[in-house]
Amino acid sequence: KVAYEKELNPAQLSAVTTKEGTILVIAGAGSGKTKTLTYRVARLIEDGISPENILLLTFTKKAAAEMLTRASLVLDERCEKVAGGTFHSFANIILRKYAKLLKLKNNFTILDKTDCEDIINHIVGQMFPKKEKRFPKKSTIHEIYSKSVNKETPTKQIIDEEFPQFAHCTDKIIEIHKAYVGYKRENSVLDYDDLLLYLKLLLENNEQIRKQLSNKYKYIMVDEYQDTNTLQADVIRLLASEHNNLMAVGDDAQSIYSFRGANYHNILDFPNQFKDTKIIKLEQNYRSTQNILNLKK
Repeated sequence: KVAYEKELNPAQLSAVTTKEGTILVIAGAGSGKTKTLTYRVARLIEDGISPENILLLTFTKKAAAEMLTRASLVLDERCEKVAGGTFHSFANIILRKYAKLLKLKNNFTILDKTDCEDIINHIVGQMFPKKEKRFPKKSTIHEIYSKSVNKETPTKQIIDEEFPQFAHCTDKIIEIHKAYVGYKRENSVLDYDDLLLYLKLLLENNEQIRKQLSNKYKYIMVDEYQDTNTLQADVIRLLASEHNNLMAVGDDAQSIYSFRGANYHNILDFPNQFKDTKIIKLEQNYRSTQNILNLKK
């Protein structure tokens, strides 16, 4: 058996050994959050939870792979079988399986940013061959749409609040957006934002599948929760709906993905979203030297 008491400090141990319910772990840089997630995966499996029933969502594939490899070193190779990865890679797997229900082909192609911008450029050329001088670039149009989807906010509001210099083109930008959505549908292509959007639609509109997936992923862990956007928070809420065995780990003092529409309110509102949330703070810093810590005080 793994000697958790020896390896972890009291706050980490509390996070690792709390099995059921909703937990918010506030973890600053260097406080051992990766170790905490790693050991929690090992502990759940040691307690008899099947790896297939655990979902670990991170912001990079590398982070997920690293955590599961480390968990395997703590316990054994069963940890490698945990469903782990990014929100987008997880969404991709689920959508391939249930594509028909969303009227998608399961061999849909995923567009990268350049592809999206090229399609938008093509649509703009067809719809408005004579562009006015102050018309947004294809990358800006794509950014507006992306923010609209991830923040679950109407395109017009995104333009008014974040791109007021293009307010005079609002109607045209909205028209282009409709054509862009139509093009993707017709050609069975999805962009990265669509992966999350369709996953949310699947969970919201198919109660049976929502229950099925929620019961499959009985223990959900989300790393860097402060970097989730509104759409991702909704997906997590729906996935956890049958059990609320959800651990969110994040640093309420930093958010690095604001360009993706990250909403730091997700971490601040977490205890309101989920009743009876247990809040654990990892306050022991293992990365900084004592002199730096003294300075911070």
